[in-house]
Amino acid sequence: MPCKLENILLIANPASQNGNGARLAERAMEMLFRKMADASIDVVLTRYPHHAAELAATSSGFDTLITLGGDGVVHEAVNGLMQLAPEERPRLGVIPTGSGNDFARALGMPQGVKRACEALCRSSEMPIDVGRVNGSFFIETLSFGLDAAIAHDTVERRRKTGRKGALLYGESAIHQLKHSFRAYSYTMTADDGAPESGECITFAVQNGPFYGGGFKICPDARLDDGAFDICISHAPVSRARASFAFLRAKGGKHLGMPEFTLEHAQDIVVDFDEEPPAQMDGEALTGTHFEVDLLHDAIRALTPAPPSH
Repeated sequence: MPCKLENILLIANPASQNGNGARLAERAMEMLFRKMADASIDVVLTRYPHHAAELAATSSGFDTLITLGGDGVVHEAVNGLMQLAPEERPRLGVIPTGSGNDFARALGMPQGVKRACEALCRSSEMPIDVGRVNGSFFIETLSFGLDAAIAHDTVERRRKTGRKGALLYGESAIHQLKHSFRAYSYTMTADDGAPESGECITFAVQNGPFYGGGFKICPDARLDDGAFDICISHAPVSRARASFAFLRAKGGKHLGMPEFTLEHAQDIVVDFDEEPPAQMDGEALTGTHFEVDLLHDAIRALTPAPPSH
């Protein structure tokens, strides 16, 4: 049965859609009012980094928090929501207007303001998991190595070119395969298992299946299953072979290649011999020691359909 949305906080990133976020937020408010005439909707535009996190941390008086933008504003909102007691956290909805929108894909939320607003008005509530690394929270992805270097590069390319999505990620991947292709030595302990050591090219810890604007790095990952899917690409591997694997990963067809292993865990500790490129939901992360755990059913999300998997 669809949720009744009555008291909504809409947090919008004005920089999304090449600076059209404010206009899109106004359009979204009008569309939501049209569908829910008796709803109360407060719209706030973010003004500085981490502003969305601050707003979400004080949102306990709302029944629903909706983000308008990309994975960055969702990431901030989740970190703010997790500062509240579980019973005080409003439901989380998304209107995806960013460059990657991987969390929205995992929820099954359509892109575009009109379609997303229509989906939110008939959405259902679903408890989902939240990841935590070294005390910070992530909702979709945590990665190290080449894939994190690509994520960092996409930020700069997006600022310079305005491009977005899989095309932008593909351009960054080609560049990083040429200039940042190398292995990182690691030791990982998953749950209560024995330590595992190796060398990785890519190392992804996924709550949902997507990263990089729609690449299905862990095709079977689910936001509500109580475990991470961990995909590791092991060295040695040639650039040509890595490029082939990258192309297959767009559709989740890289699994089964001998260079890749897939594991499931609720808690992991990873130590690298030297600092690797690292990112969570597209945000940069630093260090060599990472303690990662999963909080089951931590947030209630609005979804128009079962999550993609």
